[in-house]
Amino acid sequence: MKTIKLAIAGLFLMVANATQAQVSINVNIGNPPAWGPVGYTEMQYYYLPDIEAYYDVRAAQFIYFGGGRWVRTTYLPRQYRNYDLYGGYKVVLTDYHGRTPYTYFDRHRVKYYKGYHGAPQRPYKPRPVYGYNDRRYDRKDYKHYDKHDKHRDDHHHDHDDHGRGHGRR
Repeated sequence: MKTIKLAIAGLFLMVANATQAQVSINVNIGNPPAWGPVGYTEMQYYYLPDIEAYYDVRAAQFIYFGGGRWVRTTYLPRQYRNYDLYGGYKVVLTDYHGRTPYTYFDRHRVKYYKGYHGAPQRPYKPRPVYGYNDRRYDRKDYKHYDKHDKHRDDHHHDHDDHGRGHGRR
C-alpha cells in the first residue's frame, strides 16, 4: 500500500514539473518589434536574408557576423543603418530553439538568399509616419528663444545692436 502511495506521489510531481516547464517557455518570449511580421508572436528568431543577419525577439538584439565573430547588438551595423526593416523580408525561424541560430547560417544563406521573398508579410505595427509638423524644430524659420532673447523682447529692444549681430568677428 505504501509503494502505491509513493508511486502516485511521484507521478503527481512529474506532471506538476512538466506543466511548470511549459508555462515558463511561453512566458519568456518577448514582444515582437513593430517591424516584425504579424502572426508570429511566439517565435524567438527572424532571419533577415537581405543583410544576412538574425534578430532575437526575446533579447531585442540583432545578431550579425562582424570582425571575425558573431555579434549581438541592439542596432544594426553602420553599413546597414539605412536598411528598411519594415520593407525587408523576415524569415521566421520556427524550427530552431536555443541561443545560436547562426549555427545553421550556411543553410539559411542558401535557402533564403539575398532578395528572397516568401509569402506576403504585414508588420506587427504600422510604419511610423513623420509629417512636416513633426519636425518643426528643425525648420529654419522656427525662432528659438533663450533667456537673453526673452529679456530683449520684454524690453522692446532697448539695446540696439545696429545690425551687427551677436556673433564673433
